Amino acid sequence: MSSTVYDWVTMAELTDADPELPRAVALAWGVAANPQRGPKREMSIERIVDAAVEIADAGGLAAVSMSSVASALGFTPMSLYRYVTSKDDLLVLMQERGIGVPPESVAEAEGWREALKVWGRETVQLYLDHPWLLDIPIEGTPQTPNNLAWMDAGLAALKDLPLDYEDKVSAMLAVMAQVRWQSTILRGYTQAAAAAGVTADAIDTRASDLLSQLITPEEFPEVHAALAGGVFSADSDADSIGFGLERVLDGIAAYLATKPARHQVFEPVDPADAVAERDPKYREAVKERREAEKKLREARKRERERLREARDRARR
Repeated sequence: MSSTVYDWVTMAELTDADPELPRAVALAWGVAANPQRGPKREMSIERIVDAAVEIADAGGLAAVSMSSVASALGFTPMSLYRYVTSKDDLLVLMQERGIGVPPESVAEAEGWREALKVWGRETVQLYLDHPWLLDIPIEGTPQTPNNLAWMDAGLAALKDLPLDYEDKVSAMLAVMAQVRWQSTILRGYTQAAAAAGVTADAIDTRASDLLSQLITPEEFPEVHAALAGGVFSADSDADSIGFGLERVLDGIAAYLATKPARHQVFEPVDPADAVAERDPKYREAVKERREAEKKLREARKRERERLREARDRARR
């Protein structure tokens, strides 16, 4: 469900009525109560998450603990538990902070293929900026606002295709699976280079030199041919991420060409729409609307926080 059309009142009422709502999810939506008393009022969930992200960026997810975060903030570990009840909850909030919201370049791309390509490339960039995101397991349907915003952007890229939403979600996940796997490989290269104190190109050159000493055309004829062709050298201009992403998009295009639409009725399309949607003034208006929606989400979050605080004061 898009965070831009979420029933905020229902969410707030659900939080009050249902104590089983995970605290991390409630915190991400801004509907969980924050501690109001005690000597550590200068601490906040935002500061805790910021500190945890900084630690993970510097030393990986393994470096993050309640103790390490507390130490970075100058507090005791027990003081953190008044704000974040467990490390698992902290990981949810760290991921939410790390992924942020999808950039406007996704919505501005022309055509479903280009939009999904940008969506995939931007996802890779997230993993380059915060490699520890790859270590957080995917455990079901997204439940937090930024996760849902990325899903919404991926589905929006496919909105005009003659597919039902099962197929659209599957297509989006196919792209995600490809870029996540390739990002994992890329992270391995980057980490190996950092550990050795050299560049990634130096790692490739070292590996190519080593293979050239070990591989013979008699024992490994195809690998030897690839090596001779410079595939494993630092001078190779191959874009492995781009190649894999394009082949997934080719597969989606082939599926579109062979499968009829299911469970979906489309209104007649005005031929002028395609031209109108490229109009600079229209595109600027779309951008302004999205910026306004973002501000509205932030305002609604502040509204929910103020309502929760007012209720807390009224109950005391």
